[in-house]
Amino acid sequence: MIIIGEKINGSIPVVAKAIAERDAEFIKQRAKIQAEAGATYIDCCASVEEAVEVETLKWMIDCIQEVTDLPISVDSPSADVLAEVFSYCKRPGLINSVSMEGDKVDKIFPLIADTKWEVICLLSDDSGIPKCAADRLRVFDKLMEKAKEYGIAPSRMHIDPLVEMLCTSEDGIAMNEEVISTIRAQYPSIHITAAVSNISFNLPVRKLINIGFTVLAMKAGLDSAILDPTNRDLLGIVFATEALLGQDDYCMEYIGAYREGIIGPVK
Repeated sequence: MIIIGEKINGSIPVVAKAIAERDAEFIKQRAKIQAEAGATYIDCCASVEEAVEVETLKWMIDCIQEVTDLPISVDSPSADVLAEVFSYCKRPGLINSVSMEGDKVDKIFPLIADTKWEVICLLSDDSGIPKCAADRLRVFDKLMEKAKEYGIAPSRMHIDPLVEMLCTSEDGIAMNEEVISTIRAQYPSIHITAAVSNISFNLPVRKLINIGFTVLAMKAGLDSAILDPTNRDLLGIVFATEALLGQDDYCMEYIGAYREGIIGPVK
């Protein structure tokens, strides 16, 4: 599983405070603990006004790169900000994100076409977030047409089906499962990602919902997730599910994660 560490995001109050106060040690510590916990990427999201976002992201990226060599997931809703900031990173990472809204794809894809950068692609367009699987898959088809036009290989794309709150859903995660499994069948080399914690908003004991969703989504074809890598229970479920799905030969990754202290007994 590709783990995109979610703990450096200005939408989190303690992180917003650290950003406002330019508390570099706080940002560095959050990057360090996620790297040590086994993250693949460190997400970096400022959640500030666009007028100061580039400057803020550059400061945050500096902090992260001082303590880890892990690639960074540069996170902003603005394609213009992403276009200006991503090359500031020392090594190719992950653009978070583009969609079929406006001209986001046409701004970002040409910039990363001849690089090793990867990209998260949201299944939304100018009409918003589609309400059914068929419409989300139509957005996916358009994204793939654009990717082919700009020479972005499927293996560099992380498709986000846009997981929404379970408590407002009429069919659980059936739509997400359909979208994920259909994309996985069409493009075996593509990555499919999700912000795991979105599923449990406004529900009690959220970690139980997050764990259940992760297992079902991985069974459907999810191989990338935006989550807290320091959550040993959730990481343990990820490693266990990979083993159960036959994605971990002789359970060696699971055993290794236990020996390294990345996972432990579920509490």
